[in-house]
Amino acid sequence: MSEYAVVNPATGETIKTYPTITDAELETALKAADDAHRTWSRSTSVAERAALIRRVSELHLERREHLADIIVREMGKPLEQALAEVDFSADIYAYYADNSADLTKDEPIELLAGEGSALIRRSSLGVLLGIMPWNFPYYQVARFAGPNLMLGNTILLKHASQCPESAAAIEQIFQDAGFPDGAYVNIYATNDQIAAIIPDPRIQGVSLTGSERAGAAVAEIAGRHLKKVVLELGGSDPFILLSTDDLDAAVESAVAARLDNNGQSCNAAKRFIVIDDLYEPFLEKFTAALGEVTPSDPTSPDTVLGPLSSTTAADRLRDQVERAIAQGAKKVLGAEANGTFFPTTVLTDVTPENDAHHEEFFGPVATVYRVASEGEAVELANDTPFGLGSFVFTTDAEQAMRVAERIEAGMVFINVVGADGAELPFGGVKRSGSGRELGRFGAEEFVNKKMIRIG
Repeated sequence: MSEYAVVNPATGETIKTYPTITDAELETALKAADDAHRTWSRSTSVAERAALIRRVSELHLERREHLADIIVREMGKPLEQALAEVDFSADIYAYYADNSADLTKDEPIELLAGEGSALIRRSSLGVLLGIMPWNFPYYQVARFAGPNLMLGNTILLKHASQCPESAAAIEQIFQDAGFPDGAYVNIYATNDQIAAIIPDPRIQGVSLTGSERAGAAVAEIAGRHLKKVVLELGGSDPFILLSTDDLDAAVESAVAARLDNNGQSCNAAKRFIVIDDLYEPFLEKFTAALGEVTPSDPTSPDTVLGPLSSTTAADRLRDQVERAIAQGAKKVLGAEANGTFFPTTVLTDVTPENDAHHEEFFGPVATVYRVASEGEAVELANDTPFGLGSFVFTTDAEQAMRVAERIEAGMVFINVVGADGAELPFGGVKRSGSGRELGRFGAEEFVNKKMIRIG
């Protein structure tokens, strides 16, 4: 039975299955990617590759409705959010096309002694393997493929098993944009096949976005074979509210930060840490606002919260909530799930002894904490194995920067949510992974920064 299938989480219907690649086909794909790097990558200029990337951006916009429909049925993303994801992906490709010359220009080095000059020249490494998740089928690929194809690296892309249709649509876009065979190759590979090709000397690096377990497994194999990896793993991002002159606006931001992508976003706010004098009014308004949002048909343009991505995801989240309550948490909002349609849920009284204190809730479940001081808020925010993103809301600009400095995370957003951008680096610390994507830093991970010394 194929591991790749489109199963509509809203209906449970299996729409189409896709056969996994054979070992011989995988070898053909790897050879094509390696050949493309040795020929096309080395014979084209940055400007020529940037023009192809620009066409990829244009094709995303030209096909936005079709692309959005695919991921609505693959993983239940609400239609308007699916369209927004396609648009953001187009923005990412456009960013790397627009800034290709600046991102790849020679960097002079001032010599401390001796005559002559020195510089850093950036060039491609070779074939890269991308392993992508289901929750942002286009965006995750864009932030990996955009900078690396611009640099001249070639790509083998293993998408999530529930996203075979969007994976094929992305590959078609690269072909239609004019990329040659082997520059971007979609592979419906098994986990065992992926484990087998990472050691191959033609693979120069691996980028994975996914679970801690998957990241650890890939990093272990890559490490044994001295391969560079970029890992974007889970997150349990804090939303710290220390002061506000508009509580309703802060609550609105909190709701948006929790429910994005049906709550299935690594960098969504999941733990809401509120200063004592705002705790009760915030909890009341936050609970009321979340309670007004009910999961519904993701194909409707009015839907804010759709189904979870699969019955497995819903069962896992239900188990987490039940364990949290059994271990002392209080459920102040939440009803029974209807299949994959999981209701908004709010938990309080979560102590450090509770599993929920250290876990990531991948769905519309929020935990709310009360703290007595800025210091306690920071300490609680950092009391997690994760360190992806964070949010700080305060009217005190000095406090905002002070807290941002102390938070153990790869990203801090002050008084704003939903402010990601193609130019802003994305990534985390601790068990949230290593490396950065997007912006200038996304073009610095898989590149040979060759030093040239001229006498």
